[in-house]
Amino acid sequence: MSATKFEVIFCIVNSGFSDEVMDAARRFGAKGGTVIRARGTANPEAESLFGIAIQPEKEIVMILVNKKIKNDILHSLYSAVGLNTPGQGIAFSMPVESVVGLTVTDEIKAEGTADSEN
Repeated sequence: MSATKFEVIFCIVNSGFSDEVMDAARRFGAKGGTVIRARGTANPEAESLFGIAIQPEKEIVMILVNKKIKNDILHSLYSAVGLNTPGQGIAFSMPVESVVGLTVTDEIKAEGTADSEN
């Protein structure tokens, strides 16, 4: 099995907080992201379980990053827009097996960091 070079980070926040997500991610090398408007569907039991009021209007920010910087970005997101902030965000990542559409420079940078990790 070949190692993946990229991860996609998903950060789900209350509506209006996507700029804070990207600011936090850029501090550790993210270049950009995609914002999708969404609607949360939590029930009252979930609200009491997490101890927060669930705002129905959400934004999902998808950020494709080199796996080398993923953990730094996740920690930055937790501090900037985590559940204990007004953004009330959660973030998680998933490995990306294939990527098309990146510039050659992005590919070379990813290959160089992946090679140095082995």
